[in-house]
Amino acid sequence: MDVNAILAVHSPFDGKSMAEIPLTDKFSLEHKISHACLLHKKYPQGLPREVRKKVLQKLGETLRGEFENIAILATNEGGKPIRDSRVEVARVINGIDRCIDWLNGAETEDIPMNLNEASAGRTAELHKEPIGVVAAISAFNHPINLIVHQAITAFTAGCPVVIKPAMETPLSCLRLEEMMTASGCPEGWFQTVILTNPLAERLACDKRIAYLNFIGSSKIGWYLRSKLPPETRCALEHGGLAPAIVCADADLALTIASIVRGGFYHAGQVCVSTQRVFVDASILEEFIRQITAQTKKLVTGNPLSESTDVGPIIRKQDADRILSWVSEAVAEGASLLCGGTMTGLQCIEPTILLNPPVTAKVSQLEIFGPVICIFTFEKVEAAIDLANDTRFHFQAAVFSTDRNQANTIAEKLNASAVMINDHTAFRVDWMPFAGRTESGLGVGGIRYSIDDMTKLKLLVSR
Repeated sequence: MDVNAILAVHSPFDGKSMAEIPLTDKFSLEHKISHACLLHKKYPQGLPREVRKKVLQKLGETLRGEFENIAILATNEGGKPIRDSRVEVARVINGIDRCIDWLNGAETEDIPMNLNEASAGRTAELHKEPIGVVAAISAFNHPINLIVHQAITAFTAGCPVVIKPAMETPLSCLRLEEMMTASGCPEGWFQTVILTNPLAERLACDKRIAYLNFIGSSKIGWYLRSKLPPETRCALEHGGLAPAIVCADADLALTIASIVRGGFYHAGQVCVSTQRVFVDASILEEFIRQITAQTKKLVTGNPLSESTDVGPIIRKQDADRILSWVSEAVAEGASLLCGGTMTGLQCIEPTILLNPPVTAKVSQLEIFGPVICIFTFEKVEAAIDLANDTRFHFQAAVFSTDRNQANTIAEKLNASAVMINDHTAFRVDWMPFAGRTESGLGVGGIRYSIDDMTKLKLLVSR
Protein backbone atom coordinates (compact mmCIF):
# COMPACT_ATOMS: atom_id res chain seq x y z
CA MET A 1 0.00 0.00 0.00
CA ASP A 2 1.20 3.52 -0.76
CA VAL A 3 2.50 4.99 2.48
CA ASN A 4 1.01 8.32 1.39
CA ALA A 5 -2.49 6.91 0.81
CA ILE A 6 -5.26 9.19 2.06
CA LEU A 7 -8.77 8.43 3.28
CA ALA A 8 -11.32 11.08 2.34
CA VAL A 9 -14.18 11.31 4.85
CA HIS A 10 -17.48 12.63 3.50
CA SER A 11 -20.87 13.43 4.98
CA PRO A 12 -23.34 10.70 4.01
CA PHE A 13 -26.11 13.30 3.78
CA ASP A 14 -24.72 15.73 1.23
CA GLY A 15 -21.36 14.26 0.25
CA LYS A 16 -19.39 17.23 1.53
CA SER A 17 -15.76 16.61 2.41
CA MET A 18 -15.11 16.51 6.15
CA ALA A 19 -11.45 15.55 6.32
CA GLU A 20 -8.59 13.79 4.62
CA ILE A 21 -6.55 11.57 6.89
CA PRO A 22 -3.59 9.28 6.17
CA LEU A 23 -4.14 5.55 6.07
CA THR A 24 -2.02 3.46 8.41
CA ASP A 25 0.58 1.50 6.44
CA LYS A 26 1.95 -1.92 7.36
CA PHE A 27 5.09 -0.45 8.94
CA SER A 28 3.14 1.87 11.22
CA LEU A 29 0.75 -0.95 12.11
CA GLU A 30 3.68 -3.16 13.09
CA HIS A 31 5.10 -0.37 15.22
CA LYS A 32 1.81 0.13 17.04
CA ILE A 33 1.30 -3.58 17.74
CA SER A 34 4.91 -3.94 18.91
CA HIS A 35 4.56 -0.89 21.15
CA ALA A 36 1.39 -2.32 22.70
CA CYS A 37 3.14 -5.65 23.30
CA LEU A 38 6.07 -3.95 25.02
CA LEU A 39 3.66 -2.10 27.30
CA HIS A 40 1.90 -5.32 28.28
CA LYS A 41 5.25 -6.98 28.93
CA LYS A 42 6.37 -4.04 31.09
CA TYR A 43 3.01 -3.73 32.87
CA PRO A 44 1.47 -7.22 32.91
CA GLN A 45 -1.06 -6.05 35.51
CA GLY A 46 -1.87 -2.96 33.45
CA LEU A 47 -1.43 0.62 34.55
CA PRO A 48 -2.18 1.10 38.27
CA ARG A 49 -5.89 1.28 38.86
CA GLU A 50 -5.69 4.78 40.27
CA VAL A 51 -3.97 5.93 37.09
CA ARG A 52 -6.70 4.38 34.94
CA LYS A 53 -9.39 5.95 37.13
CA LYS A 54 -7.87 9.42 36.89
CA VAL A 55 -7.62 9.17 33.11
CA LEU A 56 -11.26 8.09 32.80
CA GLN A 57 -12.49 10.72 35.26
CA LYS A 58 -10.74 13.43 33.27
CA LEU A 59 -12.07 11.96 30.01
CA GLY A 60 -15.61 12.11 31.38
CA GLU A 61 -15.15 15.75 32.38
CA THR A 62 -13.80 16.61 28.93
CA LEU A 63 -16.72 14.91 27.20
CA ARG A 64 -19.21 16.79 29.33
CA GLY A 65 -17.56 20.02 28.28
CA GLU A 66 -17.43 19.02 24.61
CA PHE A 67 -20.87 17.39 24.57
CA GLU A 68 -22.48 19.29 21.70
CA ASN A 69 -19.34 19.40 19.56
CA ILE A 70 -18.92 15.64 19.79
CA ALA A 71 -22.59 15.07 18.94
CA ILE A 72 -22.28 17.28 15.86
CA LEU A 73 -19.10 15.49 14.76
CA ALA A 74 -20.76 12.08 15.09
CA THR A 75 -23.82 13.29 13.17
CA ASN A 76 -21.80 14.81 10.37
CA GLU A 77 -19.73 11.72 9.69
CA GLY A 78 -22.30 9.03 10.52
CA GLY A 79 -25.63 10.58 9.52
CA LYS A 80 -27.48 9.85 12.75
CA PRO A 81 -29.98 12.62 13.56
CA ILE A 82 -28.54 15.14 16.00
CA ARG A 83 -31.13 14.35 18.67
CA ASP A 84 -29.99 10.72 18.64
CA SER A 85 -26.31 11.63 18.55
CA ARG A 86 -26.83 13.59 21.76
CA VAL A 87 -28.28 10.45 23.30
CA GLU A 88 -25.20 8.58 22.09
CA VAL A 89 -22.82 11.04 23.74
CA ALA A 90 -24.80 10.78 26.97
CA ARG A 91 -24.39 7.00 26.73
CA VAL A 92 -20.66 7.47 26.20
CA ILE A 93 -20.36 9.44 29.43
CA ASN A 94 -22.46 6.87 31.27
CA GLY A 95 -20.30 4.06 29.87
CA ILE A 96 -17.16 5.75 31.15
CA ASP A 97 -18.81 6.10 34.57
CA ARG A 98 -19.55 2.36 34.50
CA CYS A 99 -15.87 1.69 33.70
CA ILE A 100 -14.90 3.74 36.74
CA ASP A 101 -17.38 1.74 38.82
CA TRP A 102 -15.62 -1.45 37.69
CA LEU A 103 -12.27 -0.04 38.76
CA ASN A 104 -13.77 0.83 42.14
CA GLY A 105 -14.79 -2.79 42.63
CA ALA A 106 -12.80 -5.43 44.42
CA GLU A 107 -9.70 -6.66 42.61
CA THR A 108 -10.20 -10.12 44.04
CA GLU A 109 -13.03 -12.49 44.81
CA ASP A 110 -12.96 -14.87 47.76
CA ILE A 111 -13.48 -18.52 46.90
CA PRO A 112 -14.93 -20.44 49.88
CA MET A 113 -12.66 -22.94 51.60
CA ASN A 114 -13.04 -24.96 54.80
CA LEU A 115 -16.17 -26.56 53.36
CA ASN A 116 -14.84 -30.09 53.55
CA GLU A 117 -11.79 -32.01 54.76
CA ALA A 118 -9.80 -31.36 51.57
CA SER A 119 -10.23 -27.56 51.79
CA ALA A 120 -9.71 -27.29 55.54
CA GLY A 121 -7.16 -24.74 56.64
CA ARG A 122 -6.96 -23.01 53.23
CA THR A 123 -7.94 -19.64 51.84
CA ALA A 124 -8.38 -18.76 48.19
CA GLU A 125 -8.50 -15.54 46.19
CA LEU A 126 -9.49 -15.18 42.54
CA HIS A 127 -7.57 -12.37 40.79
CA LYS A 128 -8.46 -10.71 37.48
CA GLU A 129 -5.45 -9.91 35.29
CA PRO A 130 -5.36 -8.10 31.92
CA ILE A 131 -5.54 -10.60 29.08
CA GLY A 132 -2.97 -8.79 26.92
CA VAL A 133 -3.07 -6.66 23.79
CA VAL A 134 -6.59 -6.06 22.47
CA ALA A 135 -7.52 -5.41 18.84
CA ALA A 136 -10.87 -3.68 18.32
CA ILE A 137 -12.54 -3.46 14.91
CA SER A 138 -15.55 -1.18 15.07
CA ALA A 139 -18.64 -0.18 13.07
CA PHE A 140 -20.02 3.12 11.78
CA ASN A 141 -23.45 3.27 13.38
CA HIS A 142 -22.38 4.40 16.87
CA PRO A 143 -19.03 5.97 16.00
CA ILE A 144 -18.05 6.97 19.53
CA ASN A 145 -20.11 4.77 21.87
CA LEU A 146 -18.88 1.57 20.25
CA ILE A 147 -15.31 2.74 20.82
CA VAL A 148 -16.13 3.04 24.51
CA HIS A 149 -17.58 -0.47 24.58
CA GLN A 150 -14.65 -1.96 22.67
CA ALA A 151 -11.60 0.12 23.55
CA ILE A 152 -12.24 2.11 26.74
CA THR A 153 -13.28 -1.19 28.34
CA ALA A 154 -9.93 -2.67 27.25
CA PHE A 155 -8.05 0.24 28.83
CA THR A 156 -10.16 -0.23 31.97
CA ALA A 157 -9.20 -3.90 32.13
CA GLY A 158 -5.52 -2.90 31.94
CA CYS A 159 -4.97 -3.89 28.32
CA PRO A 160 -3.21 -1.86 25.62
CA VAL A 161 -5.66 -1.54 22.73
CA VAL A 162 -5.31 -0.94 18.99
CA ILE A 163 -8.58 0.34 17.49
CA LYS A 164 -9.68 0.29 13.87
CA PRO A 165 -12.79 2.48 13.46
CA ALA A 166 -15.07 2.14 10.45
CA MET A 167 -13.64 3.81 7.35
CA GLU A 168 -16.78 5.97 7.05
CA THR A 169 -16.58 7.28 10.63
CA PRO A 170 -12.98 7.52 11.86
CA LEU A 171 -13.14 11.10 13.13
CA SER A 172 -15.04 10.41 16.36
CA CYS A 173 -12.54 7.72 17.31
CA LEU A 174 -9.58 9.96 16.51
CA ARG A 175 -11.12 12.72 18.62
CA LEU A 176 -11.61 10.29 21.50
CA GLU A 177 -7.95 9.28 21.26
CA GLU A 178 -6.97 12.97 21.45
CA MET A 179 -9.12 13.36 24.55
CA MET A 180 -7.60 10.23 26.11
CA THR A 181 -4.12 11.65 25.58
CA ALA A 182 -5.14 15.02 27.00
CA SER A 183 -6.64 13.17 29.99
CA GLY A 184 -3.27 11.67 30.84
CA CYS A 185 -3.37 8.33 29.03
CA PRO A 186 0.27 7.34 28.43
CA GLU A 187 1.36 6.80 24.84
CA GLY A 188 0.60 3.40 23.37
CA TRP A 189 -2.28 2.33 25.60
CA PHE A 190 -4.97 3.63 23.20
CA GLN A 191 -3.93 3.65 19.54
CA THR A 192 -6.15 4.29 16.52
CA VAL A 193 -5.30 2.78 13.13
CA ILE A 194 -7.01 3.60 9.82
CA LEU A 195 -6.71 0.38 7.86
CA THR A 196 -7.72 -1.15 4.57
CA ASN A 197 -9.34 -4.59 4.84
CA PRO A 198 -6.14 -6.62 4.24
CA LEU A 199 -4.31 -4.79 7.01
CA ALA A 200 -7.35 -5.03 9.29
CA GLU A 201 -7.18 -8.79 8.83
CA ARG A 202 -3.48 -8.69 9.62
CA LEU A 203 -4.22 -6.84 12.86
CA ALA A 204 -7.03 -9.17 13.87
CA CYS A 205 -5.09 -12.35 13.18
CA ASP A 206 -1.70 -11.32 14.52
CA LYS A 207 -0.57 -13.99 16.99
CA ARG A 208 0.45 -11.27 19.47
CA ILE A 209 -3.17 -10.15 19.84
CA ALA A 210 -4.70 -11.72 22.93
CA TYR A 211 -8.26 -10.57 22.32
CA LEU A 212 -10.21 -9.54 19.23
CA ASN A 213 -13.36 -7.46 19.64
CA PHE A 214 -15.20 -7.26 16.32
CA ILE A 215 -18.44 -5.46 15.43
CA GLY A 216 -19.62 -5.76 11.85
CA SER A 217 -20.99 -8.18 9.29
CA SER A 218 -21.36 -11.85 10.18
CA LYS A 219 -19.56 -12.88 7.00
CA ILE A 220 -16.41 -10.99 7.95
CA GLY A 221 -16.63 -11.74 11.67
CA TRP A 222 -16.89 -15.50 11.33
CA TYR A 223 -14.20 -15.45 8.63
CA LEU A 224 -11.80 -13.66 10.98
CA ARG A 225 -12.57 -16.07 13.79
CA SER A 226 -11.64 -18.97 11.52
CA LYS A 227 -8.23 -17.35 10.99
CA LEU A 228 -7.42 -16.58 14.62
CA PRO A 229 -4.57 -18.35 16.44
CA PRO A 230 -5.88 -20.89 18.97
CA GLU A 231 -4.86 -18.76 21.94
CA THR A 232 -6.71 -15.60 20.81
CA ARG A 233 -10.00 -15.01 22.57
CA CYS A 234 -12.65 -13.09 20.65
CA ALA A 235 -16.04 -11.41 20.86
CA LEU A 236 -18.17 -10.98 17.74
CA GLU A 237 -21.21 -8.75 17.43
CA HIS A 238 -23.17 -9.08 14.20
CA GLY A 239 -26.68 -8.25 13.12
CA GLY A 240 -30.09 -9.84 13.28
CA LEU A 241 -33.60 -9.84 11.86
CA ALA A 242 -35.20 -8.67 15.08
CA PRO A 243 -38.80 -9.97 15.36
CA ALA A 244 -41.69 -8.43 17.26
CA ILE A 245 -44.89 -10.35 17.99
CA VAL A 246 -48.02 -8.24 18.41
CA CYS A 247 -50.86 -10.03 20.16
CA ALA A 248 -54.56 -9.24 19.75
CA ASP A 249 -54.74 -7.61 23.18
CA ALA A 250 -51.72 -5.32 22.66
CA ASP A 251 -51.97 -1.65 23.55
CA LEU A 252 -51.82 -0.34 19.97
CA ALA A 253 -50.80 3.20 20.80
CA LEU A 254 -47.81 2.02 22.83
CA THR A 255 -47.00 -0.80 20.40
CA ILE A 256 -46.98 1.27 17.23
CA ALA A 257 -44.99 4.15 18.71
CA SER A 258 -42.44 1.64 19.95
CA ILE A 259 -42.15 -0.30 16.69
CA VAL A 260 -41.83 2.88 14.62
CA ARG A 261 -38.98 3.93 16.88
CA GLY A 262 -37.34 0.51 16.87
CA GLY A 263 -37.57 0.11 13.11
CA PHE A 264 -36.59 3.56 11.90
CA TYR A 265 -34.14 4.78 14.56
CA HIS A 266 -30.87 5.69 12.76
CA ALA A 267 -32.56 4.72 9.47
CA GLY A 268 -32.68 1.10 10.62
CA GLN A 269 -28.89 0.87 10.70
CA VAL A 270 -28.76 -0.86 14.08
CA CYS A 271 -28.02 -4.54 14.65
CA VAL A 272 -31.24 -5.01 16.65
CA SER A 273 -33.57 -2.78 14.57
CA THR A 274 -37.14 -4.06 14.50
CA GLN A 275 -37.35 -5.73 11.09
CA ARG A 276 -40.08 -8.39 11.17
CA VAL A 277 -43.41 -7.63 12.87
CA PHE A 278 -45.91 -10.47 13.32
CA VAL A 279 -49.43 -9.13 13.91
CA ASP A 280 -52.52 -11.03 15.00
CA ALA A 281 -54.95 -11.13 12.06
CA SER A 282 -57.84 -9.82 14.19
CA ILE A 283 -56.14 -6.42 14.63
CA LEU A 284 -54.20 -6.26 11.36
CA GLU A 285 -56.37 -3.68 9.60
CA GLU A 286 -56.26 -1.17 12.47
CA PHE A 287 -52.58 -1.87 13.08
CA ILE A 288 -51.74 -1.10 9.45
CA ARG A 289 -53.83 2.06 9.47
CA GLN A 290 -52.12 3.44 12.55
CA ILE A 291 -48.52 2.43 11.82
CA THR A 292 -48.71 3.73 8.24
CA ALA A 293 -50.08 7.06 9.45
CA GLN A 294 -47.35 7.44 12.09
CA THR A 295 -44.60 6.41 9.68
CA LYS A 296 -45.66 8.97 7.09
CA LYS A 297 -45.26 11.71 9.70
CA LEU A 298 -41.54 10.98 10.15
CA VAL A 299 -39.20 13.62 8.76
CA THR A 300 -36.41 12.31 6.54
CA GLY A 301 -33.44 14.44 5.61
CA ASN A 302 -30.68 16.60 7.07
CA PRO A 303 -29.48 14.90 10.26
CA LEU A 304 -28.37 18.23 11.74
CA SER A 305 -31.96 19.51 11.69
CA GLU A 306 -33.72 19.27 15.05
CA SER A 307 -36.88 18.08 13.27
CA THR A 308 -35.27 15.15 11.44
CA ASP A 309 -36.27 11.63 12.50
CA VAL A 310 -34.54 9.59 9.78
CA GLY A 311 -31.16 10.48 8.32
CA PRO A 312 -29.17 9.05 5.42
CA ILE A 313 -27.89 5.57 4.70
CA ILE A 314 -24.16 5.48 5.32
CA ARG A 315 -23.18 4.43 1.77
CA LYS A 316 -24.87 4.98 -1.59
CA GLN A 317 -24.35 1.33 -2.56
CA ASP A 318 -26.17 0.25 0.60
CA ALA A 319 -29.07 2.58 -0.16
CA ASP A 320 -29.29 1.07 -3.65
CA ARG A 321 -29.19 -2.45 -2.21
CA ILE A 322 -32.01 -1.70 0.26
CA LEU A 323 -34.26 -0.34 -2.46
CA SER A 324 -33.50 -3.31 -4.71
CA TRP A 325 -34.55 -5.69 -1.93
CA VAL A 326 -37.79 -3.77 -1.47
CA SER A 327 -38.48 -3.88 -5.22
CA GLU A 328 -37.78 -7.63 -5.33
CA ALA A 329 -40.15 -8.23 -2.42
CA VAL A 330 -42.93 -6.25 -4.12
CA ALA A 331 -42.35 -8.11 -7.39
CA GLU A 332 -42.69 -11.37 -5.46
CA GLY A 333 -46.04 -10.40 -3.91
CA ALA A 334 -45.44 -8.03 -0.98
CA SER A 335 -47.62 -4.94 -0.63
CA LEU A 336 -45.80 -1.62 -0.32
CA LEU A 337 -47.70 0.36 2.30
CA CYS A 338 -45.44 3.42 2.31
CA GLY A 339 -41.94 4.60 1.45
CA GLY A 340 -39.71 2.69 -0.90
CA THR A 341 -38.20 5.79 -2.49
CA MET A 342 -34.90 7.65 -2.30
CA THR A 343 -34.74 11.30 -1.36
CA GLY A 344 -31.63 13.42 -1.63
CA LEU A 345 -28.23 11.81 -1.99
CA GLN A 346 -28.90 8.61 -0.05
CA CYS A 347 -31.91 9.02 2.24
CA ILE A 348 -34.67 6.43 2.01
CA GLU A 349 -38.21 7.23 3.06
CA PRO A 350 -39.31 4.96 5.95
CA THR A 351 -40.75 1.88 4.28
CA ILE A 352 -43.34 -0.71 5.33
CA LEU A 353 -43.97 -3.96 3.48
CA LEU A 354 -46.94 -6.24 4.13
CA ASN A 355 -46.57 -10.00 3.90
CA PRO A 356 -43.42 -10.36 1.80
CA PRO A 357 -42.66 -14.00 0.88
CA VAL A 358 -40.75 -15.77 3.64
CA THR A 359 -38.11 -16.58 1.02
CA ALA A 360 -37.55 -12.92 0.08
CA LYS A 361 -34.27 -11.24 1.04
CA VAL A 362 -36.16 -8.85 3.35
CA SER A 363 -37.47 -11.88 5.24
CA GLN A 364 -34.23 -13.84 5.39
CA LEU A 365 -31.40 -11.30 5.66
CA GLU A 366 -30.68 -8.25 7.77
CA ILE A 367 -31.90 -5.20 5.85
CA PHE A 368 -29.92 -2.63 7.85
CA GLY A 369 -32.14 0.10 6.51
CA PRO A 370 -35.45 1.86 7.27
CA VAL A 371 -37.70 -1.05 6.29
CA ILE A 372 -40.26 -2.87 8.44
CA CYS A 373 -41.91 -6.08 7.23
CA ILE A 374 -45.36 -6.92 8.59
CA PHE A 375 -46.62 -10.50 8.62
CA THR A 376 -50.03 -11.65 9.73
CA PHE A 377 -50.82 -14.73 11.82
CA GLU A 378 -53.87 -16.63 13.03
CA LYS A 379 -52.10 -18.65 15.73
CA VAL A 380 -49.26 -17.28 17.80
CA GLU A 381 -47.37 -20.59 17.59
CA ALA A 382 -46.99 -20.04 13.86
CA ALA A 383 -45.61 -16.54 14.47
CA ILE A 384 -43.08 -17.89 16.95
CA ASP A 385 -41.95 -20.54 14.47
CA LEU A 386 -41.47 -17.91 11.74
CA ALA A 387 -39.70 -15.56 14.12
CA ASN A 388 -37.24 -18.32 15.04
CA ASP A 389 -36.81 -19.59 11.48
CA THR A 390 -33.58 -17.75 10.67
CA ARG A 391 -29.84 -18.19 11.11
CA PHE A 392 -29.65 -14.98 13.13
CA HIS A 393 -30.93 -14.49 16.67
CA PHE A 394 -30.33 -11.38 18.75
CA GLN A 395 -33.07 -9.33 20.45
CA ALA A 396 -36.82 -9.72 20.06
CA ALA A 397 -40.05 -8.18 21.37
CA VAL A 398 -43.55 -9.20 22.46
CA PHE A 399 -46.50 -6.83 22.79
CA SER A 400 -49.38 -7.96 24.99
CA THR A 401 -51.29 -6.65 28.00
CA ASP A 402 -51.41 -10.22 29.34
CA ARG A 403 -48.06 -10.62 31.11
CA ASN A 404 -48.41 -14.38 31.41
CA GLN A 405 -49.01 -14.69 27.69
CA ALA A 406 -46.08 -12.37 26.95
CA ASN A 407 -43.76 -14.37 29.19
CA THR A 408 -44.82 -17.64 27.57
CA ILE A 409 -44.07 -16.28 24.10
CA ALA A 410 -40.78 -14.79 25.28
CA GLU A 411 -39.65 -18.16 26.61
CA LYS A 412 -40.23 -19.73 23.18
CA LEU A 413 -38.39 -17.08 21.17
CA ASN A 414 -34.80 -17.86 20.25
CA ALA A 415 -33.26 -14.58 21.38
CA SER A 416 -30.66 -13.39 23.84
CA ALA A 417 -33.04 -10.70 25.12
CA VAL A 418 -36.79 -10.23 24.74
CA MET A 419 -38.40 -6.86 25.34
CA ILE A 420 -41.97 -6.98 26.60
CA ASN A 421 -44.03 -4.01 25.42
CA ASP A 422 -40.94 -2.26 24.10
CA HIS A 423 -39.04 -2.32 20.80
CA THR A 424 -36.24 -4.72 19.94
CA ALA A 425 -33.56 -2.01 19.84
CA PHE A 426 -33.86 -1.11 23.52
CA ARG A 427 -30.52 -1.14 25.29
CA VAL A 428 -28.78 0.36 28.28
CA ASP A 429 -25.04 0.04 28.44
CA TRP A 430 -24.79 -1.93 31.67
CA MET A 431 -27.00 -4.80 30.51
CA PRO A 432 -25.63 -7.91 28.76
CA PHE A 433 -25.82 -7.59 24.98
CA ALA A 434 -25.15 -10.57 22.77
CA GLY A 435 -26.13 -12.29 19.57
CA ARG A 436 -26.89 -15.99 19.33
CA THR A 437 -26.11 -18.45 16.52
CA GLU A 438 -24.73 -16.46 13.55
CA SER A 439 -25.51 -13.14 15.24
CA GLY A 440 -22.46 -13.21 17.45
CA LEU A 441 -20.19 -14.73 20.05
CA GLY A 442 -19.53 -13.61 23.60
CA VAL A 443 -21.38 -11.07 25.70
CA GLY A 444 -21.07 -7.28 25.44
CA GLY A 445 -22.06 -4.60 27.90
CA ILE A 446 -19.54 -2.53 29.87
CA ARG A 447 -18.70 -4.81 32.78
CA TYR A 448 -19.17 -7.99 30.73
CA SER A 449 -16.71 -6.75 28.14
CA ILE A 450 -14.18 -5.70 30.78
CA ASP A 451 -14.39 -9.07 32.51
CA ASP A 452 -13.97 -10.85 29.18
CA MET A 453 -10.69 -8.98 28.65
CA THR A 454 -9.26 -10.37 31.85
CA LYS A 455 -7.88 -13.76 32.74
CA LEU A 456 -8.38 -15.42 36.08
CA LYS A 457 -5.65 -16.48 38.47
CA LEU A 458 -6.48 -18.39 41.64
CA LEU A 459 -4.21 -18.08 44.67
CA VAL A 460 -4.72 -20.84 47.25
CA SER A 461 -2.91 -20.53 50.56
CA ARG A 462 -2.55 -22.83 53.56
